[in-house]
Amino acid sequence: MVSEVVKAVSPSATINLLNKEMELKNKGEKIISFSLGEPDFSTPKKILDFAIQKMYEGKTHYTPSAGIMDLRQKIAQKYKNENNVIAEAKNVLVTPTKFGIYLSYLTILNPTEEILIPDPGWVSYVEIAHLVGARPVFYKLNENNGFQIDEEDIKNKINSKTRAILINSPSNPTGSILNNESLKIIRDLAIDKNLYIISDEIYEKIVYEGKNISIASFDDLFERTITVNGFSKSHAMTGLRIGYVIASEQIIKFMDNVQQHTLTCAASFSQYAALKALDDEEDSRIMVEEFRKRRELIYSGLSKIPYIYVKKPQATFYIFPRFSYKGLNSMQMANLLLEKLKISTVPGISFGPSGENHLRFSFSTSQENIIEGIKRLEMLNDL
Repeated sequence: MVSEVVKAVSPSATINLLNKEMELKNKGEKIISFSLGEPDFSTPKKILDFAIQKMYEGKTHYTPSAGIMDLRQKIAQKYKNENNVIAEAKNVLVTPTKFGIYLSYLTILNPTEEILIPDPGWVSYVEIAHLVGARPVFYKLNENNGFQIDEEDIKNKINSKTRAILINSPSNPTGSILNNESLKIIRDLAIDKNLYIISDEIYEKIVYEGKNISIASFDDLFERTITVNGFSKSHAMTGLRIGYVIASEQIIKFMDNVQQHTLTCAASFSQYAALKALDDEEDSRIMVEEFRKRRELIYSGLSKIPYIYVKKPQATFYIFPRFSYKGLNSMQMANLLLEKLKISTVPGISFGPSGENHLRFSFSTSQENIIEGIKRLEMLNDL
């Protein structure tokens, strides 16, 4: 028998679309894919060379479960220098980023307790809650205000079972950055209601306007904030599965206990790659500048398409336009684009109820593909 916990976990809402995309590609169809959730760049050679060198030196064995000390110290120093978060190595656990979110839930949430998650927000936030037996509750991001916190809505979602608030800034799928006003709303609620904050900052390096602020830098918030970050997006290292958590010493200790009985430790060569990545700002900067050009290209193109209403994202490599076309919902619209125009997108409903009537386009694809995709979208009038 399958456990009730696992039964509660749903497959990705886009699985049928992905299957259709692969079927069409296997038939020789030229699909323009805007669904990719990772940089289309290669991991910088200097990072790979360093990791390979360390493997040849014999660094292919267990590391300390919380991560190699040099890396933990360097991550703590990075957050002091760049994010104004006063952390030390004892506040850092090296772990794959998504597993870090799972550990965060597991460490602070009891079964049946509630965690507030953004709507729209990344698809796994809901299902990870199910995995630990907790209850995910959506709070709305106000689209008319640039996807900032809807103060009245989030206040109304808090009750005696609420244990934590999750924020994701910069945001997948919206490409927005939470401003000071939104962060202060979260800070005040966390303090007044004695809540934890989980801050997913995986896209912090991919910013075009404004500045992303780590909420753990606010006074009195470090002890109640769990910050999750990594190298997948900033350095095109998705396959290396390496990230980290920054939290109070007590929380890190309990997370480490779980890691010892599950992963044991993050992959040794990935940790050395991460160590080198922390010194490599130039390759990351070059990648972001290319994303900036693509952002301008896709924004300009989508702005001219009837039925599509788009705002320019501040960050990430996602754009999240609203559409209104023949009464179709987002899943139907995504299917139509794939079947008729051979364009792959992600339906907005995948990211929560407020994502309905939106599509997520990833511009982590070539400028040539973006231009071709816009040309195909111009054919909507003919369908």
